[in-house]
Amino acid sequence: QVQLVESGGGLVQAGGSLRLSCAASGRTFSSYAMGWFRQAPGKERELVAAISRTGGSTYYPDSAKGRFTISRDNAKNTVYLQMNSLKPEDTAAYYCAADYGLGPSKRGDAYNYWGQGTQVTVSS
Repeated sequence: QVQLVESGGGLVQAGGSLRLSCAASGRTFSSYAMGWFRQAPGKERELVAAISRTGGSTYYPDSAKGRFTISRDNAKNTVYLQMNSLKPEDTAAYYCAADYGLGPSKRGDAYNYWGQGTQVTVSS
C-alpha cells in the first residue's frame, strides 16, 4: 500500500507557473513509477506526465510537452510537477498516481494508487 497526498495547487494567471508536489508514504517509494493526471469538469481524465522508478525516463503528451516537467526525489518520497506557461485550458483537478511497473506508463489503468487531487485554476 502507498498513500499519496498532493499539494501546491491554486489560482494563477495565464502565463504563470505552479509546482505541484505529491508526497508518498507506505511502501518504498522507489518501487513505483509515478504519473500526474488531470481531469476537468465534463472531460475525461488525461495523463500530463509520467516518470520511471529511477527518474531516468519521462513521458509527456503533446499538451504538456515543453511546458510541464515531472521529477522525483526518492530520498524525500516525493514527485513534482513543474508547470510553466499555464493556460486557462490547464484548469483541472490534478492527481498523482503510483504504478508497480517500471514506467513511465501512459495508461491510467496501469496505476495502482491515486491521491485525492489538488485543484489548479488558471485565469485568463
